Amino acid sequence: MPSTTIEIRTSYSPEQETAIIDAVQAALVEAFKIPVDDRCVRLICHAPHRFICPSDRSSPERYTVVTVTAFQGRSLEAKRRLYQAIVGNLAQCGIARDHVKILLHEVPLENWGLRGGVPASELNLGFEVNV
Repeated sequence: MPSTTIEIRTSYSPEQETAIIDAVQAALVEAFKIPVDDRCVRLICHAPHRFICPSDRSSPERYTVVTVTAFQGRSLEAKRRLYQAIVGNLAQCGIARDHVKILLHEVPLENWGLRGGVPASELNLGFEVNV
């Protein structure tokens, strides 16, 4: 049930954008064991002058920030798997590993309103959070 935003500094083709979104989604499924059809990934393209990045990157136009907001409770090992899967999958899209920054925000289940405004802590989510 993560809510994820991918921020980029350059325009890609629609096919490339879809591949970037799919790469991040696949990493979430692999690392956090969420259902394949549990998707909430947004891609935002900023004008480069509105999104500054470290000046030492070889291709600053490809600098990418991935922000994942997820239920609290994943193990450190699951988080490591997520970080490595994201950078590995994005590398296949032509984004160098050192051009990816990942931010993980963990939110208690009672702070998510789902399925008509019910706290997630009161729902059967259909998957295990503590992986």
